[in-house]
Amino acid sequence: MGFRSLAVAATAAVMLLAAPFAGAQLKDEYTVSTVLPTPFPWGEAAERWAELVAERSDGRINLKIYPNAELVAGNQTREFPALRSGVIDFAIGSTINWSPQVPELNLFSLPFLMPDYAAIDALTQGEAGERIFEAVRGKGVVPLAWGENGFRELSNSSHVIRTPADLEGLKIRVVGSPLFEDTFTALGANPTQMSWADAKPALSTGAVDGQENPLSVFQIANIHEVGQKYLTRWHYMADPLIFAANRNIWQSFSEADRELIRQAAIDAGEWEIERSRAQVPERLEAIREQGVTITELSDEELAAFREATAEVYEEWTPRIGEALVELAREAIAERATE
Repeated sequence: MGFRSLAVAATAAVMLLAAPFAGAQLKDEYTVSTVLPTPFPWGEAAERWAELVAERSDGRINLKIYPNAELVAGNQTREFPALRSGVIDFAIGSTINWSPQVPELNLFSLPFLMPDYAAIDALTQGEAGERIFEAVRGKGVVPLAWGENGFRELSNSSHVIRTPADLEGLKIRVVGSPLFEDTFTALGANPTQMSWADAKPALSTGAVDGQENPLSVFQIANIHEVGQKYLTRWHYMADPLIFAANRNIWQSFSEADRELIRQAAIDAGEWEIERSRAQVPERLEAIREQGVTITELSDEELAAFREATAEVYEEWTPRIGEALVELAREAIAERATE
């Protein structure tokens, strides 16, 4: 083989190796995992993302939504490993569900860290958010944009809750996160980890006294029907969502298509956040009409809950990262409030 033939062969080999990372043949569909479907805001964000990608790519890129953690047999804590390994192409994931693999995500679950929407934005849209995205990338997943599942509020079947003492002995269903268990234990409650499929029957029979979830979940899932007659708005934590991609799938797109998908995620996230926040007043009204007593806590009452959970910060700050927690606190203290 002559020099020219060798050069041609070498060039062809390089192009072949580079092809998967420079705009390979598109798949017929790309899977997108979510935990909640429409009409929950989480599911609406996914549908919006898919619509924008299809529209802006003239139908070339098809994102297919698989809600209810269907791609991981309903086990939402397995979603991040599945996304990292390539079982899932894309996902809009909960910071709670992904925190076992990315400890920095526990930042958002620190009790009473974020008192309002401006505090959430100060984290997600600032340096703290950038550092968290770096941590996600470090685990082999490509973060693209932020969404929002909302503040998680507390409900129960027994009585109004205004003080930590009111939680004493109550069995509260929590998600599968040790930080949630530590928080409710510090407040004197009896936290019980269980899937949502098991939670509703347990609430209905009285095996569990209460639960915590965003208002959208309380309203749309009709939680008032399983004895949850008392709702306390305490904003004890929020659950930002992360639009993300499997790293190899991401690299298979051309640079132009990556930018298209990323911008569509950003736009879908902003749309969903604005929409879900704007819906809060009507959700509260609908919940009141269902016969639920809604309690709003004063600053003094909230301070008592913060004091009662101070030990949780001491235990979890080293796990999350002291520099990140301090950065978050500074960003919240300096946030612009209305």
